[in-house]
Amino acid sequence: MSTATGSGAIPSVLANGLFDQLESALQQHFQRVTAGKDSKKDGKKAGKKDGKRDSQQGRVPLFRTSATGLWHIYLNAFPAELRQEHTCSACRKFIERYGSLVAIEPNGKSVPVLWDPESAPAEYADAIRALAQAVSEAPVSGVFLSQDEEWGVAQVGPWRHFAVKPAAELLYKPSLTRTAGQAMAEKHEEYGILLRGLAEFPFEVVRKAHSLLTTGALFRSESCIGVAKWLVELHKQRSEARNERSRDNLTWVAVAEAPPGYCHVRSSMIGTLLEDLVAELPFAQIKAKFDAKMHPLQYQRPTAAPSAGNIARAEKIVAQLKAEGSLARRFATLADIKPLWTPPSSEDRGAEKKGVFSHLKSKQQTADASLELPAITITWDKFARTVLPTAQSIEYFVPSANQMYMAMVTASDPEAPPILQWDLAEARNPVSWYFYVSGSPPARWNLKPNVWHPVTAVCLQPTMWDPNRTYAHQGEKVFFLLKDAKDLEYTQSCGFFPEFLKSEFHEIRSTLEAYAQSAKVEGKDAAECCGIGLQKGATWNHSFRVTSQDGMRATYKLDRWD
Repeated sequence: MSTATGSGAIPSVLANGLFDQLESALQQHFQRVTAGKDSKKDGKKAGKKDGKRDSQQGRVPLFRTSATGLWHIYLNAFPAELRQEHTCSACRKFIERYGSLVAIEPNGKSVPVLWDPESAPAEYADAIRALAQAVSEAPVSGVFLSQDEEWGVAQVGPWRHFAVKPAAELLYKPSLTRTAGQAMAEKHEEYGILLRGLAEFPFEVVRKAHSLLTTGALFRSESCIGVAKWLVELHKQRSEARNERSRDNLTWVAVAEAPPGYCHVRSSMIGTLLEDLVAELPFAQIKAKFDAKMHPLQYQRPTAAPSAGNIARAEKIVAQLKAEGSLARRFATLADIKPLWTPPSSEDRGAEKKGVFSHLKSKQQTADASLELPAITITWDKFARTVLPTAQSIEYFVPSANQMYMAMVTASDPEAPPILQWDLAEARNPVSWYFYVSGSPPARWNLKPNVWHPVTAVCLQPTMWDPNRTYAHQGEKVFFLLKDAKDLEYTQSCGFFPEFLKSEFHEIRSTLEAYAQSAKVEGKDAAECCGIGLQKGATWNHSFRVTSQDGMRATYKLDRWD
């Protein structure tokens, strides 16, 4: 049996299966080092997913290092008389392609994902130790991504070779617009961009920006709080790193796990705020500039018509994503939403009747039904916990002044590929919403002012419907949907906004914005999901009249979220 093209096992011990032991130890070490946080907790998944996160839950990011000549390091660790026996093209390809990979521990230390001399058979310990040392000492050079289900070729004919099978959550899931190679190149570029941002905006400036954003003093600050917190934590990690290598490694981890856009510090809205803080502008000026740029008519909204090149690129991306049908939108109906509350149906009320005389009201019941309590000022949080569960009916008092009335829309084709950040293939939710920035009068929405209108449903904004995922950058709102409310004057646009779309569409947002402005949402007359929207962080003054299941009627004035 020739070993020149075989597994590379030592001839004298081949029969004892030592190479098989080495291969098994390699796979076990690989699985142990690359196991995600959730996998290490008895395989149980825990915690919420951030809707913007590009990484997959449970996936440990892997990195290439600049280690070179690993095949020669491996061969030269054997006695000269045994090197020819280990010469194997399959094993060489494996070591050259995957041998330099590392994971990075929380303290910034690099850990080779393949080479563990402690678990290797003694006959291979020197070779594996030499590989581990070379890889551990080499600096990280980039993020590693692969969609291959097997790394290496485990067996060719009767011969065994180096190979590992990564867990499913470790694999890169390419989009139709970005291959693994393109994604790795993008991460490499983002590393340099992030380093420049960290150098330009030191910890104290970032900390001040985060503190300012969390006060709620800046308009729509929730869109920037996430990246500000991320930058604060990264600055802290880097300052606590034991050496420059660990600091660089922690930065690579941040790049690998960063939500889309987070690394582009200077060119984002957080960069505008940071620049103003570095310039030591007065707060009034900082607020004015920030609020102007975060205005819904400006934030992530292109200011010029799309170029011919952008239109051509948009055609290509939409075709690749098979998303042409996803752009068609219609007004939502109650069947499209996930409500927190709807009026009990007649069947539900009938189920409560227990006797032939149960339809008759007692004197006490009659008195309670006619009793109205004085208005109670309450937060939405308390209203949701204490009032909604027993509410038989809810009515909204429509003011005469303009209010933030809104409408929800959804995909015309429910099977069309998802385009919204919160619409996932495994958890479909194609519903979005729109409102008019300066508010709109009740007549536009088929509502009469200064009267009570029945509420048909109460729901959170669509980004909040999945309890396992958060999209804090989209803010938080509660919608009270009103009977027969419709946007009577609607003619076109409002199907979606660029800031709602998945990151794959970011580069063509000028074309999509132009499309959305001219497109028409279908089914205006059939709309059932229009009403008043209340946003967290704002001060409210909205009155709701609630009749409870025991016949008591009370008026609640909602003044804020919590």
